[in-house]
Amino acid sequence: MPKLVRDRVRTTLFRMAFPMLAGTFAMNAYHLTDTWFISRLGTLPLAAMGFTLPVVMLLRFITGGLGTGITVLVSHAIGRHEHDDAATVVTHGIAFTIAVALLLALGGYLTIDLVFSRLGADVNVRPLIRGYMRIWYLGAAVMALPMIGNGILISAGDSRTAARFIMLGTGLNLVFDPILIFGWFGLPPLGLSGAALATVAAQAIATAWLFHLLYRKHRLLRPTDWALKRVGSTIVRILGFGVPSMLSMALMPISAAVIVRLLGSFGNAAVAAAGAAQRLEMLAFVVPMALGMSLTPFVSQNFGAGRLDRIREAMRIAFRFALFYGGGIAAIFFLSAPWLARIFSTDPKVTEIMVTYIRIISFGYGMMEVHRYCGFCLTGRHKPFSTTLLNAIRILVLLIPLSCLGAALFGVQGVFGARLLTDMTAGIIGLVWVRRTCFPAPPEPAAPANGFSAAGTSALSHEQGPLAESTAGGPCSGL
Repeated sequence: MPKLVRDRVRTTLFRMAFPMLAGTFAMNAYHLTDTWFISRLGTLPLAAMGFTLPVVMLLRFITGGLGTGITVLVSHAIGRHEHDDAATVVTHGIAFTIAVALLLALGGYLTIDLVFSRLGADVNVRPLIRGYMRIWYLGAAVMALPMIGNGILISAGDSRTAARFIMLGTGLNLVFDPILIFGWFGLPPLGLSGAALATVAAQAIATAWLFHLLYRKHRLLRPTDWALKRVGSTIVRILGFGVPSMLSMALMPISAAVIVRLLGSFGNAAVAAAGAAQRLEMLAFVVPMALGMSLTPFVSQNFGAGRLDRIREAMRIAFRFALFYGGGIAAIFFLSAPWLARIFSTDPKVTEIMVTYIRIISFGYGMMEVHRYCGFCLTGRHKPFSTTLLNAIRILVLLIPLSCLGAALFGVQGVFGARLLTDMTAGIIGLVWVRRTCFPAPPEPAAPANGFSAAGTSALSHEQGPLAESTAGGPCSGL
């Protein structure tokens, strides 16, 4: 029996999450190191990087949605002890992801000026964006695979290797960034374009190791049936989870694009400050993200094994952790905001806006993670459309309208306040949603019949164990 459905819940979750701390830190360090090095070039390059964030997020989340579909199917197959099916999903899924990434990159490459002019980038910043995005699009295929591979490795129970794999790419990016951005060792300084080239090169090397791990160590990447009907069947299965996840994830860059457009009306300094602050807050999410990345495979495998009791306990642990951690990080960020802002810029206007961003938005981090964990639970419970709808409420019903209203009434501070209100409200909605859809209250006991008392029926149900609870839905105490 796989460890995810056998060992103690708390131990299993944190055993999976702990090795991922380094991996999630490394994953977010890509953005943080790029931003810090680019900030040395001035406010205009930092603003250019802020404008690229929604587009980079969109393309990564589309391929990440496919990765979610692959991860869920692989976890479920491993939970059923069907390794051949898991290998087929991985092999066909990676090939399909590469094809999708190349298609998206071609469309993006041909529309760089059109897209970023619509986002509000002016003529001063657009050439910098063009140089960055052209290189980024050329490496889109290898940029898409490390995150997907990370999820596959976790699903296979190899979270330690997943962490080392992500750390490899980040370490290489940290080395390549100053060399290519500033022109060390006799190379020409490439500025913002050098940051894109460093990331593509680092991801390409990491992808090569990923293929080795999947092929040699886990036997999940191997020759398989490439008949059109078989491949099409696998893709349909992946899209069954991937499309809802893509729609859900795509809402985030759409909202980011709207907010960038709103901030752009207040000048390049506002875009630069918010872009740097968003990459900084990714660092704040490192610890809860490590736990969150473990939830989908944990929930999926236990759902496949009929263990709703373990899923309920896991979510209770995750929610409490998110709230405790979020409160602590908010206090730290509030006190250290001026110092953090000065790390990324010496421009007084940029640092002032960045401090405002950090001190307002950080108090919603805990509930934001609760909302995110609810999505992981719903996806693992094979309710991907519920995840999409939950995220649509957060973005389309709350964040975008509130941000537009806040910008009109209170300026930049209103945009940040709208984000805080959104995170708090969305977290509450997520808690109620998961409680009612994943763990509905058990039906009222039937009247005694054939000599059995209600207590005797309850005892019999208890003896039938977690599979009986899976059928009935199970109680939701503690959620």
